[in-house]
Amino acid sequence: MRRVTEKDAYEVIRSAGSKGLLQSDLWRSLNTNSREGSRIASKLEKKGLVRRSKELYEGRWTYRLYVDEKPQASEVLWCTLNHCPCFTCKNLIQCGQGQTISPMECSMLDQWLTIQVNDKNGKFDLKEVEIKESTN
Repeated sequence: MRRVTEKDAYEVIRSAGSKGLLQSDLWRSLNTNSREGSRIASKLEKKGLVRRSKELYEGRWTYRLYVDEKPQASEVLWCTLNHCPCFTCKNLIQCGQGQTISPMECSMLDQWLTIQVNDKNGKFDLKEVEIKESTN
């Protein structure tokens, strides 16, 4: 018999859609026991992938499982930061939250982030931004 994985369980819960899935239905559909099903559901909840809601079903307390629909943060790789203007900025030492120079109000950083969001393969040209800055 194949070992049941968290990925298998997640896919079963996700396929249940917005109505969710009873925890007992999860372990039955995975062809495993209630102990293993509960353990996997608990792990998925701790990882923030599913939400468990306590429910009285046919006179017994159980959990209904839902896929947590909030967007997952994407992984940031170091290589994606190598054109970040912060690393070559002459004001880096003075920049920070609450300082006179702040990343929250930096047009170079804002432009770079916009490029990253709109074009994941886009290269940031610091000279181009400096030219735009001087003309504004």
